Amino acid sequence: MKNGEAMARLLELMARLRDPAHGCPWDLKQTFASIAPYTIEEAYEVADAIDHGDAAHLRDELGDLLFQVVFHARMAEERGWFDFADVAEAIRDKLTRRHPHIFAGAQLAAEDLVRVWEEQKAQERAASAPPGPGTVLSGVPRALPALGRAAKLGKRAARVGFDWPQAREVRAKVIEELHEVDEAVGPADAEAADEQTHARVAEEIGDLLFSVANWSRHLGVDPEEALRRANAKFERRFVRMEGLAQQQRLELKELSAAQWDALWRAAKLNGS
Repeated sequence: MKNGEAMARLLELMARLRDPAHGCPWDLKQTFASIAPYTIEEAYEVADAIDHGDAAHLRDELGDLLFQVVFHARMAEERGWFDFADVAEAIRDKLTRRHPHIFAGAQLAAEDLVRVWEEQKAQERAASAPPGPGTVLSGVPRALPALGRAAKLGKRAARVGFDWPQAREVRAKVIEELHEVDEAVGPADAEAADEQTHARVAEEIGDLLFSVANWSRHLGVDPEEALRRANAKFERRFVRMEGLAQQQRLELKELSAAQWDALWRAAKLNGS
């Protein structure tokens, strides 16, 4: 089946699902806001399939993500805003503008490609910005995962000079924020802290995480990706610990701190 035919069949299916008289009741009641969480979830499932190197799973997850685009485009078409063809043409035009060395005959060295890409993005943001005074931080989506958004905000601010010159200075800021968390917690049991203390601790933890995100940026590390991989590593090791405990006929809830530590070390040694 040709690409165009397959796409047309998918668009026809979406129109059928949203048909006011004969469509699916669930699909008909959906809105941009109700579908948005599924769109985000599907993007993460694509990334998970890539992590696992599962080609069949990746194909299916890409289909699920494409369906989200089709769903949003259909709802927009119903409102008279735009349709799927407009979406496809818009991204084609954007990519053409951002690759002048391919489509406009511009002579660019490899090291200039990222600069030109960012300059074009800045021009597009300026052209689409609402009337009135803008801000350097405009256009960083609020729906991004918080850690990744922190890095993007820091990167955007750095473009106008609001940044630390070197990574070691960001590290010092991380240590400073860690001490401020300790001060906010104080000598009292954190679980017994009053509401005001808890709010202050939460604020200082937020400052610490924001500083870590910017430290990661200075070190050339995507903090969101780094944390995602750390989550996966923890999950693998914990599952391995569960297996080791089962082999030793140990009840998880009855393990001492020393036993947990021994299992953790064993899981690490087994390469999980």
